[in-house]
Amino acid sequence: YPTWKRTLTRRAKEAQMKRFCKAQAIQRRLEEIEVTFRELEQQGIKLEKLLRDEDGTRADQKTQWMNQLLYLVQKKNSLMSEESDLMITVQELKLEEQQWQLDQKLRCYMNKEESLKTPEDRVAEQEILVQLLDVVNKRNVLIHIQEEKRLNEL
Repeated sequence: YPTWKRTLTRRAKEAQMKRFCKAQAIQRRLEEIEVTFRELEQQGIKLEKLLRDEDGTRADQKTQWMNQLLYLVQKKNSLMSEESDLMITVQELKLEEQQWQLDQKLRCYMNKEESLKTPEDRVAEQEILVQLLDVVNKRNVLIHIQEEKRLNEL
């Protein structure tokens, strides 16, 4: 087994592990965001009740409650934006993994001597190439979405 093949295999496994670890970290963060959403929701409900039952409340107290409510809405919007970014990253990781798998299949067909390829091999090679291009285009779309979002936030 040539050294360069072992090196490529090792690097592929390392890249796969990095994607896996990143996916786990994203999953943990998404769970944290979900918990924070619920906490913000409960705080918002309490503040809304206080504002609705404001009959004898001072104006400065009402203003303070409104400011707190606006802060909660702002924080929730920020978390929603982060969640959206994370979901895009998850899609990107899935597509990256899919691209790696298709690339490996394509390499197997391309490494095969042309004279030894059957018509089925050639068809399979073309299908994999089409799938690979589709995955690359999907990743490109995700990158454009992220860029548009970044520009809109600026």
